[in-house]
Amino acid sequence: MPDVESRMVAVGATALYVGVTGDGPDVVVLTGGPGCVQYLERDDIAPLNHRTWYPEPRGVGRSSGGPHTMEEAIADLEAIRKAVGVGAWIVVGHSWGCDLGVRYAVEHPEAVVAVIGIAGRGPQRDRTWSEAYEAGKSIEPVVEIDWVPEVHAALSDSFTDWIHRPNLWRQLADCSVPMHFIAAGDDIRPSWPVEQLAALVARGRFSTVHGVPHDFWSTHPEVWTETVTNACIAS
Repeated sequence: MPDVESRMVAVGATALYVGVTGDGPDVVVLTGGPGCVQYLERDDIAPLNHRTWYPEPRGVGRSSGGPHTMEEAIADLEAIRKAVGVGAWIVVGHSWGCDLGVRYAVEHPEAVVAVIGIAGRGPQRDRTWSEAYEAGKSIEPVVEIDWVPEVHAALSDSFTDWIHRPNLWRQLADCSVPMHFIAAGDDIRPSWPVEQLAALVARGRFSTVHGVPHDFWSTHPEVWTETVTNACIAS
């Protein structure tokens, strides 16, 4: 597989970094945090037989800019898609990237072939979910990832505003984009919110990869590659 190539896409005065690797149907990969660098930009874990795009959020890593909202994050994805000449792409989102991908599909269904959400949180701020997450932190494998606190805070606030919208569940239920939510079996984050989401959306599916933690792209790269490749092929 070829190495990742890098490009810069101008969105107004902001320069956004995006990597690309491989050939085939287009896939865009969204990382977590929010506010993390593009940690999935590795050619050894890219979905096989696909052309894969790796944007880095504004204000993070190699992209200029600063704190921003989910609306701006989605506008950036659309600007990148149009700039690189992609008609529509599969959206693979890990962790926070899963939640961003869902909103992207709801608001731009014409641009999204399918959403593959891996180890996502789901559109909720449930106390019992957070308690389970906090209780499990001490046993979770540590994977060091650079992130920008100010970007994290701004996107987290924007996420809260989004999930409080009165029409949120109506929009999710009406979305016709296929969505496959994949849980990591050993994740300390409970999977029930994305299981509910899979049951809600018109073309939803839920599955579990057993025996792997939240960041199994790092701890089990072969399993990650197989999981994402198979999900992309099936989408």
